[in-house]
Amino acid sequence: MTTNSLHAKTAWVFDLDGTLTVPVHDFAHMRKELGMQPDADILKTLSQMPEDKKQHLTARLDELEAFYAKQAKAAAGVEALICHLAQKGCQLGILTRNTKEMAILSLQAIGVGQHFDHVTIIGRDEAPHKPDPQGLFEILGHWQKSVEEAVMVGDFRFDLEVGRAAGTCTVHISGNEARWPQLTDYHFDTLQQLHNHLV
Repeated sequence: MTTNSLHAKTAWVFDLDGTLTVPVHDFAHMRKELGMQPDADILKTLSQMPEDKKQHLTARLDELEAFYAKQAKAAAGVEALICHLAQKGCQLGILTRNTKEMAILSLQAIGVGQHFDHVTIIGRDEAPHKPDPQGLFEILGHWQKSVEEAVMVGDFRFDLEVGRAAGTCTVHISGNEARWPQLTDYHFDTLQQLHNHLV
């Protein structure tokens, strides 16, 4: 890829928690509350449970996520980056393993909700959860954008796997050294660094 290839992208899809927000979810506590193993994939584990137990634990998960959504704080540089992309006329979407309702609350809490069309905020109830790429394809289909025009931005392996599976460019936001280089096209420590790269 050329160093300028990100500048040409017009369809930007972001993970939410830990990418646009400062990580506040205590997943160890959430797993304990839900009676799951310390390394369990919460959504995958729920999907494999009997329906009555799944409904009960999903309601508890919603309560926990609502608690964390109210504490959402903007990641460094998020407003400058999102405003820059919006001013360029880029399409902006969210693909999250959270619920759509919680995602909207979090976007409002960090001050960038006005830049995201609710139709292209896809949560776990609108499409199979990440790393399944269906939600990303749905967002791009709504925009009538090709994968070549698109970027998937996130802080975790699932976000990068979604981008790889769909065929989009992938951007890993992590203060640590890139942990999944085989899945990552670009790595930045912060959204501020990504913004600086684009201006």
